[in-house]
Amino acid sequence: MIQSNLFQYGDEVEWQQAGAGVLRQVLGFDDKLMLVKVKFSKGSRGTLHSHAHSQVSYVESGVFEMTMGDTIKIISKGDGYYVPPFTVHGCVCLEEGMLVDAFSPARWDFITLDGKNYVL
Repeated sequence: MIQSNLFQYGDEVEWQQAGAGVLRQVLGFDDKLMLVKVKFSKGSRGTLHSHAHSQVSYVESGVFEMTMGDTIKIISKGDGYYVPPFTVHGCVCLEEGMLVDAFSPARWDFITLDGKNYVL
């Protein structure tokens, strides 16, 4: 089984490019759960997509126009949302910010096995 180390220090975990103006930092995970920080510059987009994972997200900072299926809402610091599996969703960053996402099961497509942050 692959899992993260028990502790992740933000200044030591590599940020990954996740789109134009979007950076992703994978934090703790195992095969059932994953926590990810996503940093957005103003005007950047989390393109519309869907996946088999359940997702809950917290707006740590910023303002976002969030699309969930046919629903569009403005969300900001302190707000959160739930994405059911296979639901088309995405966002536009209206004011620079950060989302904190949790996925179940883990998003293996986000993992790079560089030997730094993970246990095999």
